[in-house]
Amino acid sequence: MKSIEVNNLSKHFGKFTAVDNVSFSVKKGEVFGFLGANGAGKSTTIRMLCGLLEPTNGDALVGGFSVVTEPDKVKQNIGYMSQRFSLYNDLTVEENIEFFGGVYGLEGKILNERKKWVLKTAFLEGKEKLITGSLPGGIKQRLALGTAVIHKPQIVFLDEPTSGVDPISRRNFWELINDLSAEGITVLVTTHYLEEAEYCGNIILINAGKLIAEGNSKQLKTNYIKNPIFEIECDKTVDAMELLEKQNFTGETSIFGNNLHLIVNNNFQNIEQITALFSSNMISIKRIGKIIPTLEDVFIHLLEEKAK
Repeated sequence: MKSIEVNNLSKHFGKFTAVDNVSFSVKKGEVFGFLGANGAGKSTTIRMLCGLLEPTNGDALVGGFSVVTEPDKVKQNIGYMSQRFSLYNDLTVEENIEFFGGVYGLEGKILNERKKWVLKTAFLEGKEKLITGSLPGGIKQRLALGTAVIHKPQIVFLDEPTSGVDPISRRNFWELINDLSAEGITVLVTTHYLEEAEYCGNIILINAGKLIAEGNSKQLKTNYIKNPIFEIECDKTVDAMELLEKQNFTGETSIFGNNLHLIVNNNFQNIEQITALFSSNMISIKRIGKIIPTLEDVFIHLLEEKAK
């Protein structure tokens, strides 16, 4: 069963195309990753799917409702959390919960029950009177998600929800996302942290408004990079990269932290080609080995292919 069906969705701002003829679908209860660099078109797509921005062309069904002809019904049946957390910093924790509960039409006993759930989820039980702006980023993040799903929507959109929080808070937040998925809630999450995509059941990569790849993590790593990839730890990293780029066995090179990732082509024979090359150029290798590509490798590879 599909929770979201996107059909040839586009958005133009004057002569600028932010989203270009995008189509995909999301299954019920799936954690779906929408990945790309800043400015790739992720947030514009999310805003259209939430009924907040009218598409220039195409349509999408969200929970069975058209974002073009029924945007108000879409808004009533989803949860939405932006990268700015959508909270009012000058209100108390309790006031924020009650405000968002009221927006979604909750009152009385139901509102009180959901308020308790949000407080527990955000680790804020007994701290209802704290000013929201004083909360640590990770706690504020959990509170924002709690208020976004206080009305128990079946579809939740999270737009860069982990931006600006520490790695531990990000990991804990993803555990919360998986809990929602286990309850049958569909979660579509945008992120530019490619390592977070490992938590998603299905992933699409977007660049310059166009979809450039789709699949789960394993499929992306095996279907889009066919040639071997090596990780090299050495001194003079930049010099080593420039040297490799001149070789006939080099497909692509990129820097990952302090290391190099090298995708070889059909001219590559063995590792000795690399070790001999570095030795003759006074570059010391600390470690070299064949690796499984990361999603970042896949993304860089696809961008390189598009640029050719």
